[in-house]
Amino acid sequence: MPFFGTGDDADMTHGPLPLAGKVALVTGGAKRIGRAISLGLAGAGADVVVHYRSSGTEARALVEEIRQLGRRAWPVEGDLGDPACASDVLQLARGSAGPVDLLVNNASSFVGTRLDMVSAAELHADLDINAIAPFLLAKAFAGQEREGAVVNLLDARITDYDAQHVGYHVSKRVLFALTRMMAVEFAPRVSVNAIAPGLILAPEGKAPSYLADLAHTNPLQRHGDPADVVDAVLFLLCSRFVTGQVIFVDGGRHMRGSMYGC
Repeated sequence: MPFFGTGDDADMTHGPLPLAGKVALVTGGAKRIGRAISLGLAGAGADVVVHYRSSGTEARALVEEIRQLGRRAWPVEGDLGDPACASDVLQLARGSAGPVDLLVNNASSFVGTRLDMVSAAELHADLDINAIAPFLLAKAFAGQEREGAVVNLLDARITDYDAQHVGYHVSKRVLFALTRMMAVEFAPRVSVNAIAPGLILAPEGKAPSYLADLAHTNPLQRHGDPADVVDAVLFLLCSRFVTGQVIFVDGGRHMRGSMYGC
């Protein structure tokens, strides 16, 4: 897959932009890690479709920011909690930007539930957003019958157990399995990989000290930054010979025991 720009696509200061001429769709791309990924893709030369569900104001502001960088960008609304709408998001992106070359399945639901209290409806809701929607989007993406790359956002907790977020934990494990399956089924045109972040951003509502307080739980004794995730995403999107892989961006925490005290 020729992801490396040449000639007129080259940035004369930093050399060729690796994703120049590519169109990327980032789900949940308006806020937090999704926003960082959207900006990172634009910085690497890609035009970006920013998907959102309820963050329309943030999405439109980000689109304008990307355009100020000299890239094309479009906001696309869609409720990935409704499986019937998942494939529609890709079609809306194609309607605005044309064929999509890169898909980053970043959108997710992070709801607190314990095994003894979780309901079937809550499990289904997490599975719909965190696993089924990324699968349906990737399936539609592969159905374009053109070369491309998919990166799914998992969680370093898939190697262990998050007792406080059962639906989220189960759904991310399902997405891990689907990542491997899609890597086989969608080859050779489409590569499918994943990123599993650890201590990158504090959950919404947590104190600013949350990350620092947990830095001791990984071998590198520090927390990460959204830029660390962006670097890993760009590596996988630009790679011509990597598929079916998961990069843990977690300071090595997945190699230890119970995750974050669970």
